[in-house]
Amino acid sequence: MFELPPLPYDYDALEPMMSAETLQFHHDKHHKAYVEKTNALAQKAGLDGRSLEEVVREAKKQGDKKLFNNAAQAWNHAFFWQCMSPDAAGPPSGALAQAIDRAFGGLDAFQTAFAEEGTEHFGSGWVWLVTGAEGLKVITTHDADDILVREGVFPLLVCDLWEHAYYLDYQNERPAYIKRWLSEVANWAFAERQLAASEGQSGGFRYPAPEAGQGRAAEPGQERRPAP
Repeated sequence: MFELPPLPYDYDALEPMMSAETLQFHHDKHHKAYVEKTNALAQKAGLDGRSLEEVVREAKKQGDKKLFNNAAQAWNHAFFWQCMSPDAAGPPSGALAQAIDRAFGGLDAFQTAFAEEGTEHFGSGWVWLVTGAEGLKVITTHDADDILVREGVFPLLVCDLWEHAYYLDYQNERPAYIKRWLSEVANWAFAERQLAASEGQSGGFRYPAPEAGQGRAAEPGQERRPAP
């Protein structure tokens, strides 16, 4: 059974960019519902005890849309919480800063590209900073779709574009939400660790292991990038 991972900060830690009301409702209601539905559906599909990453990929492979949608959303949200920090002071540094310069021509250009991609995305979904053979890219995925089922890309950072992520605070002003998200809470330290993981230097994000048959539930751990 998968558990709802606790937030890595208090509900009010991201204010004023994101209100405590939004964060509590988003985590305790939306994310919790995805986890609970995933547990029920994974058991029916004979995937109980598998890692969430495996459940997402297997659901996609089998065409089980209901399980995929809930499992992918559970994973996406857990990754999203790590992509924000109340201590996100200063720009990216080191290898990540260099990669952003190569791919976009600088941080300002990257932020413009990320905000435009997220703003122009029609409907619900996610805007990602990913890395791959061609370097860094900004892409969006629709609804529950995520990076786990895409070959050749590895996630560094993601911003939630579903209305429940920002509507209480920004109403229909998605551009303002994305710009403030980038400038005030984007967790560059986490993105730097993900970049190192993509190059095999360390581990990357992994959803906490299911409890049943797995012993003590793991902390949000590390997963190496699959070999090409």
